[in-house]
Amino acid sequence: MNLFLSSSPPPPSNSLLFHFKGIELVGEPAASACPVPAHCLLMFIGGTGMVDMGQEQYLFHTGHGYWLTPGEFYRIAPIDGTVPEYYRITFEVIAMPSEPPSDTALGEHTTGIPSIYNGPVLPRPREHIASSFFKLIQLTKQLFHSAQQPMHQHNPMSALQQQIMFQELLLLWHESHEQARNRASSNSALPASIEGTITYMENHYEKPITVKQLAEQANVSIWQYSQMFRKMTGKKPLHYLTELRLNHAKRLLLECKRPLREIARQVGFSDEYYFNRRFRQMTGIPPGQYALNISCSVGVKDWTGHHIHIPRRPSRIIYHGETMGDLLALGAKAVGGSLRLSKYSVYKHRLGSVADVGLPLDTRLTSALEPDLIIFANSDEQEYERIANIAPTVTFNSFAALEERLRTLGVWLGKEREAERWLSFAARNLEMWQQLGTVITAGETASAFIFDHGDRLFVMGMSGFSPALYHPQGFQPVEPIQKVLDEGHGFVEIEPNELPDYAGDRIFMLVPTAPDSRRTLERMISSSLWRSLPAVRQGRVYFVDADRWNWSDAMTRQKLLTALPKLLGASL
Repeated sequence: MNLFLSSSPPPPSNSLLFHFKGIELVGEPAASACPVPAHCLLMFIGGTGMVDMGQEQYLFHTGHGYWLTPGEFYRIAPIDGTVPEYYRITFEVIAMPSEPPSDTALGEHTTGIPSIYNGPVLPRPREHIASSFFKLIQLTKQLFHSAQQPMHQHNPMSALQQQIMFQELLLLWHESHEQARNRASSNSALPASIEGTITYMENHYEKPITVKQLAEQANVSIWQYSQMFRKMTGKKPLHYLTELRLNHAKRLLLECKRPLREIARQVGFSDEYYFNRRFRQMTGIPPGQYALNISCSVGVKDWTGHHIHIPRRPSRIIYHGETMGDLLALGAKAVGGSLRLSKYSVYKHRLGSVADVGLPLDTRLTSALEPDLIIFANSDEQEYERIANIAPTVTFNSFAALEERLRTLGVWLGKEREAERWLSFAARNLEMWQQLGTVITAGETASAFIFDHGDRLFVMGMSGFSPALYHPQGFQPVEPIQKVLDEGHGFVEIEPNELPDYAGDRIFMLVPTAPDSRRTLERMISSSLWRSLPAVRQGRVYFVDADRWNWSDAMTRQKLLTALPKLLGASL
């Protein structure tokens, strides 16, 4: 247990110097406790799970960060099947002698001499939830890429730039904490009597209620009440009451066939026309149309367990994920999507009318498109909550098998027949493998690899190019890859020295676009390890453009029917 994690505050920041030491991009869970030798920041950019630090435990999502002091341990366990990805930034702290920290927070301290400080330096709580995630992560990425430069390219100026970026990152962390603390203290200062009036409104929304009545109940003046209520809820008291009434009206519109005037009176509106006007202002449609639209919806359960009512035949779809080709295969059109993921795809020429909503999804751009369905290929609940109020939103497992994905989309989009018709493609797939019988032998194995994020090596599993290779009449996965497939992973990071364990009789190497990853690939294929692989010695290695072919959507898979035989040198 670390002795420095007491409840006492850290020393004043002006008495400490912060020195950046290093940054790593980690793409695996820390199943066993990992000690940190120096002060450490963990910044999560992917995955969801639990992080344990001593006696404390936190649920992390993308955009969450945590600090640890030297000698502390942490453990990471994913909970949604995805591999956590996070930056681990290490730094040391030097205590200046002008204002030395307390003796309990020092390893050894000699008056008048700068000392290494191993106590807490960031404000508690230790969890940081980025209020400006894009800015924080961009800064962290810049720091990471700067630190990855070969040593011969480093110079005093680049080292200074790294220190400045690190200092700015710490400043962002401090500012977010300060803003969160101010909000918390502001809310805690509000009297409980205000909360009491909110409870009263929720329980008696159907009765005539005035601001004067609520202020008297809270025992404050009307102007004080309105100001404090708005600070607590973000709304004026009567606006809050009106939304309560309209939300209950929505429920009644679905549950019963009573006249609108009766529903209006039941939720607290004495005037049917005023009820109609406020309902239209809130939802964009009149109450009668709302009930009709909902009756034309279907209840579905999405990938992460949400039960959602969606239109039976949505016409303004936003698809945020990497398998846009699945929609196109069903004859569905999206009004918006993340075009960065489809920039080099085989179907990019069909996306001319699709608006780019960004990566991550930009809520402003998304709202402007007025979607009636958002399909979100992500399990991040925090991100889901951020966009679910724009339109009916369903999470979608883009790593699932192609057949499962198309049937799910067929139900959601009212295109079950189109899905089954397209899946007859399996017969064409079988025909291709049967014709390739003259090129490959029964039981031959194959593997697909890619270098990404610089020098990190990944073996492909359920996602990308890899699933197209495996077929009862085609290539088989080697045993370690079969395990990856059985566990439902889209890809898994491996060490370069593990390559022989994952290499099949044929190797498909996906060529990355990023210059640093391409250089790593070039170094690999000139290494003795690479030359020792049986597939390399037998000339059974195929280099494939990753941007074009490392996708598992239906349209790309269909194109592979003609591309794969040509790649293997078969004449069909």
